[in-house]
Amino acid sequence: MSVALASRVAHVSARIDRLPAVAALWKLVALLSVGGFFELYDLFQTAYISPGLIQAGIFASGSGGAFGVSDQAAFASATFLGLFIGASLLSPFADRYGRRAVFTFALLWYTSATVLMGLQDSAMGLILCRFLVGIGLGIELVTIDAYLSELVPKAMRSRAFAFAFFIQFLSVPAVALMSWWLVPHAPFGVAGWRWVVLASAVFALFIWWLRRALPESPRWLAQHGRLDEAEAVLGAIEARCAKDAKAPLATPEVEVVPLVAAGRFADIWQPPYRRRALMLVAFNIFQAIGFFGFGNWLPALLNGQGVGLTHSLAYAFVITLAYPLGPLLFVRVAHRLENKWGIVGSALGTVLFGTLFALQSSALGLIVCGVMITFCNAWLTFSYHAYQSEMFPTHIRARAVGFCYSFSRLSTVFSSLLIGFFLEHFGTPGVLAFIVASMLVVMLTIGVFGPRTRNLALERIAH
Repeated sequence: MSVALASRVAHVSARIDRLPAVAALWKLVALLSVGGFFELYDLFQTAYISPGLIQAGIFASGSGGAFGVSDQAAFASATFLGLFIGASLLSPFADRYGRRAVFTFALLWYTSATVLMGLQDSAMGLILCRFLVGIGLGIELVTIDAYLSELVPKAMRSRAFAFAFFIQFLSVPAVALMSWWLVPHAPFGVAGWRWVVLASAVFALFIWWLRRALPESPRWLAQHGRLDEAEAVLGAIEARCAKDAKAPLATPEVEVVPLVAAGRFADIWQPPYRRRALMLVAFNIFQAIGFFGFGNWLPALLNGQGVGLTHSLAYAFVITLAYPLGPLLFVRVAHRLENKWGIVGSALGTVLFGTLFALQSSALGLIVCGVMITFCNAWLTFSYHAYQSEMFPTHIRARAVGFCYSFSRLSTVFSSLLIGFFLEHFGTPGVLAFIVASMLVVMLTIGVFGPRTRNLALERIAH
């Protein structure tokens, strides 16, 4: 690579990192996050439509299920098996073809699969379609992380992820509220769970239309040698930022950026990425047990504490309000915190409140402890999504993040079955003991092995 070309690549990254955190950038973050809203809406459906599917006689419990286990457990496992395939095998397409193109493709994929799922009448059909939905979601979630980390300056990165997950997590109370209203009923003769499923597909098409306002990642364009395009995209962003700031932009602080357009899987296992990849693989295996073990099974866990179907959906809705509240409270201060310690602190919170949840029998106690577990899970989520996207360089970011992140999906395939077993044989306290033990491993893994990244350029962290 010529010195002149290397200088232009480095200049693109430096120009992004000096951008002010003004309305123009927050608008891009919001547009990207709204796409993620319907992914999480889809992802959290498992917890809220399963009671309706059981009540309708489509899902069976225990050995009466389609695969000899609870259909709810198989449904959750199929979701995460699809997520594993999407994240591990197909996420490299975002490194090869671009963040914007793959974002759009994945959105159309899981929207189509969701419509197909909403038309099924058998447990086997629902589980198969859920697997297909999971593949699209797996591609999309990884692409959004890479996309977002590259679009915003270093001083705004953690705040941008906090704001993004505030918007995305609004989907959780949305699906809980719709399920509370619809799942126990059949409006116009159509089962309530179908309304909940098909609603996400309708709104996702609107997001597909909105995505036209999203530019391609200038960092990705520069790394692929498409420097004229990168500078044109960045120039338009800079013009909007300067207009919002009502002042000239600061002078870029240029750091050397190697140009490596074609990433390989083997690159993940070169120093210093190998240690980071192993750390994130271990982290993702155990954080998924804590996060999805509670989130995907919340109504069932409440049932295990003696709460009926209608009340469990109502309590679950109240508890899920903490999902968007957590990131919102951190938007102003996230940039002052190391993501590493945010992960450790949030996991500690889940340990403490998970233990207390198992001891509750009153509605107030269950709701308060549930809200605090959810708050900590939300804090954990935006912290680690920002953190793992910082660990690798642009040419392998989606590939490496997808590989490491996919282990959280593979973990949940098996932990969903284990949680179903624990719930049936040991009740809610048994499930929560499993979650607490997993979060202790999360704290140890990140606390001991995680590097610091606060306010560092992506290129400096990577190299």
